Amino acid sequence: MTTQVRKIAFIGAGNMTQSIVGGMVSSGYPSDQIYVSNPSVGKLEKMADSLHVHTSQDNAEVANAADVIVLAVKPQLMADVCKALTEQVENLTDKLIVTIAAGIRIEKYRQYLSPDIRMIRVMPNTPSLVGKGMSGLVADDRVTDADKSFITEAFDGVGATLWVADEDELDILGAVAGSGPAYFFEFMASLQKAAVALGFDSDKARTMVQQTALGAAEMAIASDLELEDLRKQVTSKGGSTAKGIEQYQAFDIDKISDSAVKAAVKRNQEMAELF
Repeated sequence: MTTQVRKIAFIGAGNMTQSIVGGMVSSGYPSDQIYVSNPSVGKLEKMADSLHVHTSQDNAEVANAADVIVLAVKPQLMADVCKALTEQVENLTDKLIVTIAAGIRIEKYRQYLSPDIRMIRVMPNTPSLVGKGMSGLVADDRVTDADKSFITEAFDGVGATLWVADEDELDILGAVAGSGPAYFFEFMASLQKAAVALGFDSDKARTMVQQTALGAAEMAIASDLELEDLRKQVTSKGGSTAKGIEQYQAFDIDKISDSAVKAAVKRNQEMAELF
């Protein structure tokens, strides 16, 4: 359990909120210190029944009760949600504000809420839904070390956390870790198709590919070797793996990844201008 206990409110009860709250409760965080709001009741009833947290359809009600407010609504809804909070929540600047919405920068939240807020942006990725996430975090200069520690432990419940220096770095992290699962799925799907083309049925090909991906990831986590050295360990000179790697290198896989990440970073920067 986290060494700190604060009343924390999640505004929005989507899949990511459900995962984060589930991770906190599983880690021993007291559920009676967690509040969740959402416009519709279905997700709230599910969370109340399974996690025993406080729920409400009123954002202001949970925000007023909390020391920490996590904004977990879609970016296009954020301006309206924040406007209502400024009108209905007391002592907003005394609360730690956290956002998991993509694209919106801290300076924009200062316009939405107050110039005096203290704020942390968190960018979790979709594997957080299965407890294997990679969350990037960045804080403004008003955030305390205790604030950082509290939020780190909260998001450690759904995977690993990584603090970055500024929001430009968060854009890069989003292009690698945030978009990365899609890159891996694309690669895995291509291997599955290759196996099917050579005679495997789709289910067997998928089993083969996903277990291999899982094993490779676990090996990387367990090893201190550089990823390139791990690749070399399973690539015998003149063997079949070496011949396969030659094909990836011929199409310049490094250049493909570089182009993909740069394109995603550019889009993250463009999205920041939309709100």
